[in-house]
Amino acid sequence: MKDFIFYFKIGWTHIMSLDATDHLFFIAVLAIIYTVADWKKVLVLVTAFTIGHALTLFMSILSLISVKSEMVEFLIPCTIMVTAMMNLLFQQQQVTSHAIQYGIALGFGLIHGLGYANYIRMILSADQQLIWGLFSFNVGLEAGQIVVVSLVLFMVCMASKAHANAHKHLIRVLSVAVLCFSLLMVIERFPF
Repeated sequence: MKDFIFYFKIGWTHIMSLDATDHLFFIAVLAIIYTVADWKKVLVLVTAFTIGHALTLFMSILSLISVKSEMVEFLIPCTIMVTAMMNLLFQQQQVTSHAIQYGIALGFGLIHGLGYANYIRMILSADQQLIWGLFSFNVGLEAGQIVVVSLVLFMVCMASKAHANAHKHLIRVLSVAVLCFSLLMVIERFPF
């Protein structure tokens, strides 16, 4: 149980720390287009992201995948930027294909997992319980993401009660803010 708590805390901190603003913004902009009534869809979406994240970490620990950190640090804000742009471009259309969104979340999870791969590889490679440690880490990550998504959906619910078009405005405001944030990160981290 000590190992579970240890790795759970690492996963939780991975998203819930101030150093995790890119991860927090990505999850927020991913979830902002939904309402409380869509909570099951959002849970599947966030879990798809976690699965992608976990697959990359697992492959990295086994040395099956290796990408230069400069490229990963550039690609992570690109995924955030694309997600924010999708919110802005497709806001007028109702989301019709959740399978496409789940695929995007899974794919972007693969990229985000690469950003943490070196750190978690060092910790887990010294541990004999690789699978248990990785599982515990991802449970902590998922728990943190569910808290973030819950806060976003609560914000959407409160805004919608205040004004009929508040959700659309909230999507625009958050997506533009996150788009600007991620664009600055893309420029700062441009590897070429």
